[in-house]
Amino acid sequence: MNTTTSHKGTHIVLASTTSPQNSGLLTVLIPEYYKWTALKEVKIDVVAVGTGAALEIARRGDADILLVHDPEAEDTFVAEGYGLGRQEVMYNDFVILGPSTDPAGIKKADSAISAFKAVAGMDAPFVSRGDESGTHDREKKLWKLAGVDVKQMKGFITAGQGMVDTLKTADKLRAYIMSDRGTYLSLKDHLRHIVLLFEGDPALNNQYSVMAVNPAKHPHVRYREARDFIEFVTGPVGQKLIRDFTDKLGNVLFNPNAGLGEIKIQKVV
Repeated sequence: MNTTTSHKGTHIVLASTTSPQNSGLLTVLIPEYYKWTALKEVKIDVVAVGTGAALEIARRGDADILLVHDPEAEDTFVAEGYGLGRQEVMYNDFVILGPSTDPAGIKKADSAISAFKAVAGMDAPFVSRGDESGTHDREKKLWKLAGVDVKQMKGFITAGQGMVDTLKTADKLRAYIMSDRGTYLSLKDHLRHIVLLFEGDPALNNQYSVMAVNPAKHPHVRYREARDFIEFVTGPVGQKLIRDFTDKLGNVLFNPNAGLGEIKIQKVV
């Protein structure tokens, strides 16, 4: 950035899935963006919701930038003309947690689908976000691939909440749950009754992308400023910040991959 441009009072809205916010990543990225950008008076207002809700906010023209993690829903959003400049920015993965006694035996499962079948076969308690988020959408796909109708599961519980509150509910009920790894690690010390039981299946890979809202659909959106933030978060400074962002044990919560494509997930302890 070669010149400083004044945009005093300009606020742009970033509609983000909840995990970058809950994990603390955005509280690191955004202040560093302010240092980096030439648009010195621009401020970012974060609306952290599930990916489905974030996309709907953007469809209404109530957001300028999206940071989301549901590739199929994003494809539809872009095809409808609402999103521009979509780029992969980082990835982590989903993990399956449950009571340490693991009554369904999913720790020995050979795939995420097998793990879901085992939970259904035992009719063990399972807490779902149920909020049409990217995480919920992936969970629904896995249940479908497992041939399970969750309406027939007596132990199936719909929380209708974000990842943090849903994890707390599962912990209280000693139930199984699927979570993104970043939110799980950020909350791990507060979970007393559930532990990580299954991980590593490529079907659990979790890709995040960033894009601007198309001003042709909503002329009032701040497209220039949105593109500026995208340049930052997918560029060397933003990517290094993502790579260096860890929990207190040194576990990487998100892996930067702008321009690289999805990379194999490394397990952490």
